Amino acid sequence: MCIAVFMWETHPLYPFILFLNRDEYHNRPTEPLTWWEGGEILGGRDGQAGGTWLASSRDGRLAFITNFREFQSIPQAKSRGNLPVDFLQSKKKPIEFAEEVVKEADQYNGFNLILVDVRSKSIVYLTNRPEKTGNFVTQVSPGIHVLSNANLDSPWLKAQRLDHNFKEVLARYGKDELPLKEMVGQLMMDTTKDDLSLLPHIYSPETEYDLSAIYIDTTRPQGCYGTRNQSALTVKSNGEVCFYERYLDKDRWKENTVTYQIEMTTK
Repeated sequence: MCIAVFMWETHPLYPFILFLNRDEYHNRPTEPLTWWEGGEILGGRDGQAGGTWLASSRDGRLAFITNFREFQSIPQAKSRGNLPVDFLQSKKKPIEFAEEVVKEADQYNGFNLILVDVRSKSIVYLTNRPEKTGNFVTQVSPGIHVLSNANLDSPWLKAQRLDHNFKEVLARYGKDELPLKEMVGQLMMDTTKDDLSLLPHIYSPETEYDLSAIYIDTTRPQGCYGTRNQSALTVKSNGEVCFYERYLDKDRWKENTVTYQIEMTTK
């Protein structure tokens, strides 16, 4: 599933701030945060399908994806996790890449994709499940946004809770540097669940209830399911990227941080 909160072009020190929880079966093969694709792409990797839920590149681009909550799925659909990788490998502008994906959007199960190019100050939201009056591709405005398993900034209770908590934590630190590890604990470990009557009613009430928390930990017939990767990524105005990940490895939590410098001038 996944849920993410991000801030774009609003903080005095960071043009981009992101916190993201990835929810998945614990037994699904997963590789932790590392450089791959010849040292050009940084992210965790799905060991089963080969894609990723969040990755960045040395040229100041990043992408992350969430599944769209829906009752039916497409058999033999293309892997959604390849889309962030394809974007980072393509070198295309976010809008150009998004418009290409729209042409084959019906070949994927429901997804939400955020494409960012920090150097050109461009950020795009792409979904293949747009609202009835909405667009497949939308330029994202400066400010704070929450992406869960519905359209961007949909008023799901867990999304509203994360938005509120994020604003509170940001106010606490003011214009200072952000302690990512501490903020993951403050924001992304929230196990609060919502009243059944207030949930989206797409899945069964029991499943909806389990998924209504920001941090998910439950058991399904297929095995343990829940939050198994937690990420925080910031980009400073000087081009310094800090990518923190907390991840499950054989039922033990581990963590890793990678920092690198990007060139902030466009070529």
